[in-house]
Amino acid sequence: MFDKLHEECGVFGIFGHPEAANLSYLGLYALQHRGQESCGIVASDGYRLSTHLGMGLVSDVFKKDGIFAALPGHASIGHVRYSTAGGNDLKNCQPIVVDYSRGSIAVAHNGNLVNAQELRNKLERSGSIFSTTADTETIIHLIARAQSDSLVDRICESLHQVKGAYSLVFLTETRMVAVRDPNGFRPLSLGKLDGAYVVASESCAFDLIEAEFIRELEPGEMIVVNNEGMQSFFPFKETRNTPCVFEFIYFARPDSRIFGRMVYTVRKEFGRRLAREYPVDADIVIAVPDSGVPAAMGYAEQAGLPLELGLIRNHYVGRTFIEPQQSIRHFGVKLKLNPVREIIAGKRVIVVDDSIVRGTTSRKIVKMIRNAGAKEIHVRISSPPTSFPCFYGIDTPSRKELISASHSIEEINRYVTSDTIGYLSREGMHAAVQQFGDGKVDFCDACFSGEYPVKFPRLKSDKQMGLF
Repeated sequence: MFDKLHEECGVFGIFGHPEAANLSYLGLYALQHRGQESCGIVASDGYRLSTHLGMGLVSDVFKKDGIFAALPGHASIGHVRYSTAGGNDLKNCQPIVVDYSRGSIAVAHNGNLVNAQELRNKLERSGSIFSTTADTETIIHLIARAQSDSLVDRICESLHQVKGAYSLVFLTETRMVAVRDPNGFRPLSLGKLDGAYVVASESCAFDLIEAEFIRELEPGEMIVVNNEGMQSFFPFKETRNTPCVFEFIYFARPDSRIFGRMVYTVRKEFGRRLAREYPVDADIVIAVPDSGVPAAMGYAEQAGLPLELGLIRNHYVGRTFIEPQQSIRHFGVKLKLNPVREIIAGKRVIVVDDSIVRGTTSRKIVKMIRNAGAKEIHVRISSPPTSFPCFYGIDTPSRKELISASHSIEEINRYVTSDTIGYLSREGMHAAVQQFGDGKVDFCDACFSGEYPVKFPRLKSDKQMGLF
């Protein structure tokens, strides 16, 4: 309903703490923004794995008494998931847990394997039976069939066969394994709490449980944690480091540190550069909350204009809200956002948002602001035009559904009915991200440029690849 891209999920893991499952619950709470449709926790007491999965938010799935008593142990991993079309089903909840010849193993995954269907077809032809539609299950089957003896070698043997984006956390009865793909598309951080090692998709999860942030896992790095401590390996061939730049634009929480940079700082710099690239005479700057707020702050600061709360967000309307009747479907955006007439009326307004996908929501927002009495409306977007689908863990529409793939910026301006519109340039976006890191990083911007770091099967009819 709301015109945004959505990421697949977030992962969390902890080894060596008596309250492991409870801490995983808190960690998932902090990562809830990365997936709201299902979640799960798996815990180990050293002898067996215990599981609790469910559809819905973390607070709903784990609200009944006795759940954590049934998740004993010193180690635990957790997962929050945003499913794609056709995948909103209990069977696809993660972590996925299986028993095989070497014992039990659970896995939680953030990303997307571009050759998952090819591998799945091959495995099914040789007799494998799949119980989910998740690409993550492909990894489990490869591990079960691996010829190596040790768990680490079996995981490595399996991951050498997959291509794409993955930040993975595995749990067995006696160890936890975390690994990032060689390109480092998705974030994964390492921390420590009371001697226990912790991993999470974003550092904001460490802040909640008061864990110490140690560092991020390197692209292609695997860490193994057991009762003896932690070991680090680099089992993959070194390749180009291409972390996802859209994490800074929208996905990650602004209080997280990912890819060596503070998200809030980068987003604010997007706004500053946007103001330099697309200045306009105006009276106030307002943000489309919540993701547009840091960029709006940067724009207002650079432009020397007041930042006002011109749009108020209703935080009790989630992404999964379903309108009861077709006749009131047009209320969707109004349920989530409401303009403050007293701030907007008679003003020349700059509206800052992080991205435009189809353009439908931007059009409705501009109409709301116009109806509230704005004299002029100037839309400013703190990212370049989104013109290509992602195949590395973002639920993107097909290219024909992306408005900037088939319309010029002036045509988009006419469609959303703004007075002017301006997008941050690719050069400005990359300059902002590079400004705050240690050393140059070749960020993946395929959704803006169409330049894909990892090749994938070409699809018929310009359809988006199934993200499972």
